[in-house]
Amino acid sequence: MLRIMCFLLAVAASGLSVADVDAVYDFDSRSEEQRYQNLISELRCPKCQNQNIADSNSPISKDMRNAVYQMMLEGESNDEIVDSLVSRFGEFVKYKPDLDSRTFVLWATPAVAVLGGLLLVVGVVVRSRKAGTATPELSADEQARVDKMLAERNQNGNG
Repeated sequence: MLRIMCFLLAVAASGLSVADVDAVYDFDSRSEEQRYQNLISELRCPKCQNQNIADSNSPISKDMRNAVYQMMLEGESNDEIVDSLVSRFGEFVKYKPDLDSRTFVLWATPAVAVLGGLLLVVGVVVRSRKAGTATPELSADEQARVDKMLAERNQNGNG
């Protein structure tokens, strides 16, 4: 009875390890497979927002992976594949959008932020160096007090 229970448990557990057969694609060469992996990792899932279609399990990502594979079989270039998916799903599916008038601010923001930060650091450093080199002049009363303290110190033999 124990053997039957173990057998049934093993059969039930083996069902959990079955791979998704739909996700297996045949490629002619290793370079084609690498090209496919690069393409699906560079395209964003429209539903998951911050996940590429390679990592997403949503139905739309599965459809997009199938579309990429079919277009590769038809001999389309990477640009044609990406353009086809952009025309279908919008510019959002590209992790690296093209530089044009709509995306200029997106591309320029990091450079502007770094340049602004550098200018701020340079300004702080220059200001602190100017403030550190200026020695204030002593008034006549302050100079007299300093002279008196130095004289007392010398008389006491501490100097």
